Amino acid sequence: MTYKSGPGFAISVKLKIKNHPKILANLVSAISELGGDIRNMNFIKAEKNKTIREITINIQNEEHQRIIIEALKNFEGVKILEIIDKTFHIHQGGKIGIYNKFPIKDSEELSRAYTPGVARVCMDIFKNRDHVYSLTIKSNMVAVITDGSAVLGLGDIGPEAAMPVMEGKCMLFKEFGEVDAFPIAIKTKDVNEFVSIVKNISVPFGGINLEDISAPRCFEIEKRLKEELDIPVFHDDQHGTAIVVLAALINVGRLLKKDIKKFKIVISGAGAAGIAIANMLCDYGIRNILVCDSKGILYEGRSNMNPYKEEIAKKTNLQKIKGFLSDALEGADVFIGVSAPDILKPEDIKKMSEVRVVFALSNPDPEISPELALPLVKIMATGRSDYPNQINNVLAFPGIFKGLLEVKAKGVHKDMFFAAAHAIADIVKEEDLREDYIIPSIFNKEVAKRVAEVVAQKARELGLARC
Repeated sequence: MTYKSGPGFAISVKLKIKNHPKILANLVSAISELGGDIRNMNFIKAEKNKTIREITINIQNEEHQRIIIEALKNFEGVKILEIIDKTFHIHQGGKIGIYNKFPIKDSEELSRAYTPGVARVCMDIFKNRDHVYSLTIKSNMVAVITDGSAVLGLGDIGPEAAMPVMEGKCMLFKEFGEVDAFPIAIKTKDVNEFVSIVKNISVPFGGINLEDISAPRCFEIEKRLKEELDIPVFHDDQHGTAIVVLAALINVGRLLKKDIKKFKIVISGAGAAGIAIANMLCDYGIRNILVCDSKGILYEGRSNMNPYKEEIAKKTNLQKIKGFLSDALEGADVFIGVSAPDILKPEDIKKMSEVRVVFALSNPDPEISPELALPLVKIMATGRSDYPNQINNVLAFPGIFKGLLEVKAKGVHKDMFFAAAHAIADIVKEEDLREDYIIPSIFNKEVAKRVAEVVAQKARELGLARC
């Protein structure tokens, strides 16, 4: 399916353009007619009878780029000087780095930051282990850890190829939560080895954020690390997604003046996100939930299910309905997709209740194109930034870890997740709530601040705070 051009695939083209009244105008028109979205045009310099300009164009994919570049090559009066892929450009050399909080300009400063002065600080921590929080980076440092087995919509691409995503995650921690984070990609798929490595490198970190690990291994890894570490362990693909989905549903209930605990909800996808969403909604009090995987609706006693699917099958689908996604959607109020592109059809949506809510969250390509779904639904949300109602984990994890780190938390609890979901939902004021605004913008800095406050408070109430 073709989607509109977006900033995730942008090129910057430096052109030498002959000075003629119509050439530049015709050039801009030609790019637009080919589907290119011109975002910026900078004048670089003038030469005799020519000007040099740099044009930034949002495009769809590599084939679209080839078509536009070929057209520019053949455009009379225009010469291509340079082509830069804007996305690859910002990744050159990595997106993050280490910086010093204090300068070392002379030997006195060196002796305090390093030897011999540092020995005094080492011995203080040796005598008082908890001082590691106040005297090192541990108090504001999170490890973002993956094995590269379930990256975004890319699947098992390995730890090396997962690194750009982990670096991006660290950037989001810093930008939205003022939390320092470091990417760690581990080259093993053995659960025991993975757990052992994380435990043994955990000392510098106040929290562990697990990322892009395939199911069902991710469930076992998280469970064991929570049991064996005395710092918070949070699998964002599970709990981050579920928290933001719950926040969006809370506001759907507010907007529609309905009790979401009475909704019939169908979840497409029984991996990390799907099972976590189902568990969180069940724990919140929503009972009429059906979960579907590629083989159909989960129900207790169905064959070909791993232990985690068997567990969620006991909590959902109490009527033991059998069939496939289309059957599950009969009379449903809400569809939540965390599965695969283009699996939801317009005729499936028409089987839903009169007031239909669709969260098509598969990314980058959703379960159904918003253009197809919008005429049929009351409320539509996606995981994409170029449509309204973006369900994005960045609304949750920076604030959650910010709050956990502020109290030097020993662990996490589902009550923190519910508090975070309500905090996110409450950012949208009653008078601003509407069909295309059920969730705050990821760029609203108040979100992380408010989430941090409620998570820290809940940690204290639950006895999980060190301070």
